[in-house]
Amino acid sequence: MNIDLTLPDDAPFTDEQRQWLNDFLAKKLADAQPAQGRKITILWGSQTGNAENLAKKTGKSLAKVGFTPDVVDMAAYDKTKLASEEHLLIITSTYGDGDPPDNAMDLHAWLMSDAAPKLEGLKYSVLALGDTDYPDFCICGIEFDERLAALGAEKIHDRIDCDVDFDDNYALWRSGVLASLGTESVATDSSEDEGPQGYGKKNPFPSEILKNYNLNGPGSAKQTNHIELSLDGSELEYEAGDALGVMALNPPELVDEILAGLPFNTKDEVPLPGGGEAPLRDALIAHYDIRKLTKAFLVAWQKRSGSPMLRAIIESDDKAAIDDFIWGRELIDLVLDHPADFSDGEDFVSVLKKLQPRLYSIASSPKAHPGEVHLTVAIVRYHSHYRDRGGVCSTFLSDRSEGLKPGVFVHTNKAFRLPENTDTDVIMVGPGTGIAPFRAFLEERQATGAKGRNWLLFGDQHVSSDFLYEEELKAMQENGTLTRLDTAFSRDQKEKIYVQTRMKENAEELWNWLQSGASFYVCGDASRMAKDVDAALIEIAQEQGDMSELQALDYIKELRKDKRYCRDVY
Repeated sequence: MNIDLTLPDDAPFTDEQRQWLNDFLAKKLADAQPAQGRKITILWGSQTGNAENLAKKTGKSLAKVGFTPDVVDMAAYDKTKLASEEHLLIITSTYGDGDPPDNAMDLHAWLMSDAAPKLEGLKYSVLALGDTDYPDFCICGIEFDERLAALGAEKIHDRIDCDVDFDDNYALWRSGVLASLGTESVATDSSEDEGPQGYGKKNPFPSEILKNYNLNGPGSAKQTNHIELSLDGSELEYEAGDALGVMALNPPELVDEILAGLPFNTKDEVPLPGGGEAPLRDALIAHYDIRKLTKAFLVAWQKRSGSPMLRAIIESDDKAAIDDFIWGRELIDLVLDHPADFSDGEDFVSVLKKLQPRLYSIASSPKAHPGEVHLTVAIVRYHSHYRDRGGVCSTFLSDRSEGLKPGVFVHTNKAFRLPENTDTDVIMVGPGTGIAPFRAFLEERQATGAKGRNWLLFGDQHVSSDFLYEEELKAMQENGTLTRLDTAFSRDQKEKIYVQTRMKENAEELWNWLQSGASFYVCGDASRMAKDVDAALIEIAQEQGDMSELQALDYIKELRKDKRYCRDVY
């Protein structure tokens, strides 16, 4: 239906008023046009797949109400189009120490630079994913939002920052965006995340533990468990490169100690994060996080506590002092050392966060182990403030899971996949538990008869006690699956040797592999190892490729863009 909103010539307005009103009414008419065919671009920045999945869901929602959405990986986006975009949605996570995801790095750096254009004609909204356990919560999304506004873009809906449990906030943001675009909301199909029988993050599959043993030898300072779980009957499917979500239980003895220190009747039932009720003890064991402290949690606790120490720390707003207090402390420390006045169990759990699943890189190929999924888990143990402590999920799997069937689900990670062309060579850098996905890669390559060469760089502390999967790797060398294996055991000599050391020692060969089209993969620690490996790769490109630093950086960007440099870091 066409509607003429142009003012009649005899309307009692000056020429200037008439022009302004005609422009205003024309704009309103344009905004009121049906969505059919209207284009909208959705850019996603994702490291583990969450932002990518939400971007695709958003695209489906917009398509249902008549839009023509273009869902684009930030690494593949043509930046020259940005100034001519009319509607833009950005969905991005924050990764590592407040960094953009790998696929968002280039666009983020360009947008923050002087090269970014003015964007007065752009209408946009941002959904930011993050984790409040980290200090730079959602900073990547925040920076995209603030920079677009500074360049003149108009916000069609306020940015929403999502914690790890993002479903509700995502639904709120999506509904707001649809309303702002003049359309009605559409129902979310929750089955998109679930397996054929409904098993998924919201309904984990109870998995039997088939094997659970320590990979480290006598004398090791570490404990790394190889864990095999059954997927029989789940119909859950995974690919090499994916992760497995595991639902842990808190230690019952720690929960009982917390309950003994609370100032109210702890026998009552309390609400659960996902709905329903349960006795407080059961809720603390299976549903609430009783280990991780954050600034927001301290603020909530201090309001109910008479502790002068806590009050002084919070009121100082000193980040270093807050971080120092949080390190090595848990809920039990607050209960015993800084008691707070809660009226009942419901009031108490209102300040707690939901117990989140732990994601582990899958260490098996489904072709090599049908109906099973394998993990390589570093068991975290430490001592602080006169207490022995440990990782929630790792110690659950190691110490408290016997006879139980932990809830599991598959977390798809399309950003960490073997090359589709099985003739492509692959270079894998995975020290410590970073070897997990590369065990899966090697099993997959062996099972499919891939002709491409495979080079693994593995490191740990001592060759005698920390050479994870040594027998398997040497067998793969003998049968030709593993073309080359370079190891770096840091504590076996006076000067520490790391995987990046081996990269530099073999720079010419590594460069030749890359020049022949090899894909480069890294898995492991994000804060140190992954950054050192990245720096080594840039250095090798400069030296072996006779490049300037800028040229080397551009070369690395192209590798990322072409999906030939992939990282699974944490």
